[in-house]
Amino acid sequence: MNRELIIDSNLSEVNIALLEDKNLVELNKEQTNNKFAVGDVFLGKVKRIMPGLNAAFVDVGYEKDAFLHYLDLGPQIRTFNKYVKLALQQKAHLTSHEEIKPEKDIEKTGKINQVLISGQQILVQIAKEPISTKGPRITTEISFPGRFLVLLPFSTKISISQKIRSKDERNRLKRLITSIKPNNYGVIIRTVAENKKVAELDADLRDLIGKWESIFVKLPHLQAPQKVLSELDRTSQILRDVLNESFNSVYVNDPVLYEETKAYLGTIAPDKKDIVKHYKGKTTIFDHFGIDKQLRSSFGKTVTIKSGVYLIIEHTEALHVIDINSGHRVNKENSQEQNALTVNLESATEVARQLRLRDMGGIIVVDFIDMHDAKNRRALYQRLKDEMARDRAKHTILPPSKFGLVQITRQRVRPAMSVPVLEKCPVCSGTGEIKSSMMVVDEIENNLNYLIQDQNQKHLTLGVHSYVEAFLKKGFRRFQIKWYLKYKQWVKIREMKDFHFLEYQFYNRNNDIIKH
Repeated sequence: MNRELIIDSNLSEVNIALLEDKNLVELNKEQTNNKFAVGDVFLGKVKRIMPGLNAAFVDVGYEKDAFLHYLDLGPQIRTFNKYVKLALQQKAHLTSHEEIKPEKDIEKTGKINQVLISGQQILVQIAKEPISTKGPRITTEISFPGRFLVLLPFSTKISISQKIRSKDERNRLKRLITSIKPNNYGVIIRTVAENKKVAELDADLRDLIGKWESIFVKLPHLQAPQKVLSELDRTSQILRDVLNESFNSVYVNDPVLYEETKAYLGTIAPDKKDIVKHYKGKTTIFDHFGIDKQLRSSFGKTVTIKSGVYLIIEHTEALHVIDINSGHRVNKENSQEQNALTVNLESATEVARQLRLRDMGGIIVVDFIDMHDAKNRRALYQRLKDEMARDRAKHTILPPSKFGLVQITRQRVRPAMSVPVLEKCPVCSGTGEIKSSMMVVDEIENNLNYLIQDQNQKHLTLGVHSYVEAFLKKGFRRFQIKWYLKYKQWVKIREMKDFHFLEYQFYNRNNDIIKH
């Protein structure tokens, strides 16, 4: 599969489009002023303990307190808090992370007021960005993702991606990490670590440990609430997470970001550095690669597939609903069941793409066309699983119900992507109501009076929409005769087919637009 990354940078945000075989499958918007991105580490202050929720609200500097549930504390929270306290008291140098004696793991059924107290300063990581009316969701089970590994401080487990299927390779990786991993650190081995040499894994591990240790150098000089460490920007995250052999082009329109992206790529994959290209075209980068056109056709309430099948997508606070419609896609030679299967299979591909493209999370309900044959329902379920396999977000898909509904849960850590595809009407300004024709004529006459009487303009031409032209000329050029008798000069009326209904403009003898 051919993968391309198109990066459009402007003053307020960076837009990152991921293309698979020229089809837009992911769109990421990175606001330059986003202070609460997933992965950022904050020194927060516990504001309220809520025993009924078994959770705490923590001040991290956002307008609404962040939510910390007991289950997000991590089993080694007592050891973690002890080490943070030592750092805040400038005593962390007395014992290193590797040497600190672990406390007993907390119980899964315990209470949060047994671990935290109001007013306590605590180190937390953003797990979910603020969405709608809710503040950030946070965790104290901090993790640092790298190119090949994910570092878990105060853990001892070594986990391996399930996508690495070879038993020999899994054993090799586990032996390597066990030999190079310091004490009191856990590690998750990512899929891209497969067949990598120990030197590459060790370099990645040392880099992540250095990031963790840099936090405790800063802590003594900080006061909650304050950001301690920023996660990589979205561009670098995507490069880090999706870069593979099929990723063959990265186009960037900003010279500074181009150099940064090339430098970053040189550190994580030196052999891929030359795939980064600086786009210098006259048209916008998204327009040049056909992304703008795909955006206009892929967002909004109705999404049409080339075959005529279309999806209706509705968003609510609790869930997203997708309705599949066959449109005019009907093959008379096939049975109704076969037609339904064909439409559903085609729609499943688009549903998987829409979930990635819009970054829809939470509960998604898809209403496919009813199929009575169990074999066909299994085929639909398998197609949906295969298409969703490329989705990096955690998700669960349930088989179609007897009503033809498929329920999907998908990890939600950011607000769903929304690209406006409808523009405000220039005539009614979105109200749905416009001025009457007579009011427009009055407005034209006022401007005409100003141009002729005050500005002494001669040989005027009035350009108007076709309907307004017909109205002005109705009844033996009624208004032209009226204006001639009043101003002693003939005003030409020109039909302008590209004007909106109430638009008009005056031109002089040289056909120049008169500004007034």
